[in-house]
Amino acid sequence: MQDYNAGSITVLEGLEAVRVRPGMYIGGVGVKGLNHLIYEIMDNSIDEHLAGYCKNIWVTLNADGSCTVRDDGRGIPVEMHQKGVSAERVVLSTLHAGGKFDNESYKTSGGLHGVGSSVVNALSSFLDIKIYRSGYIHHDRYERGVPVIELKKGLLPTVGKTKESGTEITFLPDDTIFEVTKFRADWLKSRMHESAYLSPGLILHFINKRENEYEEKIYHEPEGIVAYVKELNKGKEVMHAPISYKGVCDNIEVEAAIQFVDAFEENILGFCNNIFTQEGGTHIAGFKTKFTGLINTYARELGILKDKDSNFTGADTRNGMTAIVSIKHPDPMFEGQTKTKLASADATRAVLTVTGDELTRYFDRNVDVVKSIISCAEKSAKIRKAEERAKTNMLTKSKFSFESNGKLANCESKDPSKCEIFIVEGDSAGGSAKTARNRNFQAILPIRGKILNVEKASIDKVLANAEIKTMINTFGCGFSEGYGNDFDISKLRYDKIILMTDADVDGSHIDTLLLTFLYRFMPELIYDGHVYIAMPPLFKVVPKRGEGVYLYDEKALEDYRKKHKDNFTLQRYKGLGEMDAEQLWETTLDPERRVLKKVEIEDARLASEITELLMGSDVTPRRNFIHEHAREAVIDA
Repeated sequence: MQDYNAGSITVLEGLEAVRVRPGMYIGGVGVKGLNHLIYEIMDNSIDEHLAGYCKNIWVTLNADGSCTVRDDGRGIPVEMHQKGVSAERVVLSTLHAGGKFDNESYKTSGGLHGVGSSVVNALSSFLDIKIYRSGYIHHDRYERGVPVIELKKGLLPTVGKTKESGTEITFLPDDTIFEVTKFRADWLKSRMHESAYLSPGLILHFINKRENEYEEKIYHEPEGIVAYVKELNKGKEVMHAPISYKGVCDNIEVEAAIQFVDAFEENILGFCNNIFTQEGGTHIAGFKTKFTGLINTYARELGILKDKDSNFTGADTRNGMTAIVSIKHPDPMFEGQTKTKLASADATRAVLTVTGDELTRYFDRNVDVVKSIISCAEKSAKIRKAEERAKTNMLTKSKFSFESNGKLANCESKDPSKCEIFIVEGDSAGGSAKTARNRNFQAILPIRGKILNVEKASIDKVLANAEIKTMINTFGCGFSEGYGNDFDISKLRYDKIILMTDADVDGSHIDTLLLTFLYRFMPELIYDGHVYIAMPPLFKVVPKRGEGVYLYDEKALEDYRKKHKDNFTLQRYKGLGEMDAEQLWETTLDPERRVLKKVEIEDARLASEITELLMGSDVTPRRNFIHEHAREAVIDA
């Protein structure tokens, strides 16, 4: 055994730690982490806006794969720092260096740890910065976090004069660190639009200069989060005009907008200093607590709840709610660098206080609105009781217990971290998969045809569906808030849930139905990275000389034809059942050779919006979407 002594201790200097463990700083090295680089730089510009010095932000996806973020704020300071070099060099080269550790330069900000810009710098092949300040354009450049421009007396060189102010950063992600280096434009646009809602005075300019993708778009939302709520509820039957309020408590600014729709759903998005807190946190807890208490108080004062009646639950009072809760906190605490959950205890008190004062004032003047909200809660309570009965029936019937499930071909290992389950459609594909799999760690669950569209169905019909019951019991972790509130991800029996359907239109439809079910009932599985889509090949080509090759789409076949002309035989797989066990193993099941798509939800608003649009009961917006995007569709031959 190798000795463990003082020589075993490694000290990572400067930005080296970021390159060795990037996931600690940006959450991962996949597409989500890649896009996070843009958000880190963009958030710094938004902080300039929050401080009152920036009105415009330009984000450009360049043809060479790099990204440029420009603002018209004050510009990063370039004067001499106490470390003996320009302050810009300190900000870009040193972790935990920035102007946000006191409340003087920035009253509130999203970038608080002083690592955003330096992390982007460390993870980029190059980073080029121009600072427009004090009448001059100052320039610096880095390669993989290392400065390549020699400073004169510690100060940056100037490359011109200007009357403008602001910062312009261009960076190219390091392809030795990231799995992919092409930014997701749709995620970026969604994030920019979200930022426009949260900052009504800010104008964001999106420019895509990548080949065959040119696009320009401006995001400006003077109505702020009220417009955000309206957008989320577009196409739905609303119960009242949006309720909005603002207030300050303990130096924390609180703003919220609320609107109820005639649907059994809850959609609450929380933000702190313009950062989307995907996992909620203390500000959302304060909002929910006070709102539930207020609705129960008014229900009793109006005689809707009698003395013998039990209070509405929190989920009851939020039935049909769409809400945005945004706070500006001078010194927030987040769980982790990627800021997915707010941990500041004082945020609970601030939101609870402001919400109580402002909503009481509003409800006292708008009794008809509070009555419509209470009617939603009454409907929810009735549905909840029906759910509880359906759930009890489902869980107590032995034929749906985990061990006696006749469809599941379980794996031998009982270690969830090593196990994976494939959801396949039909007995034919299921039979092939059961033969091809590695029984030690791969389970196969065949389902019959297209499962129920949960976006259109009532909860009792959902829980009565045999395929859905089978999946709930098989996964072992229950289902989420709003549909039972007993989800426990620690009980998940499989680390990977892999949707494995045919590579055709029907297969894509089944994937969509399954993902809708998982998103609505078990979203944590997607957020925590447990859901994947298998990528079976469409073709196998065998040249006259050489070994056969699997191709996964029409474009790959077209490229192959250009290189090999017609000197090969072609086999098309219309379904997984057409593959023998050996082919299925080497193309789709073998962890060493297969291709999997990891399902991620970068933006909850976008995911909810598209799911409702494509899978909901309202035909008109779906028809409009199909007409608008028809030319983008891939036709299955």
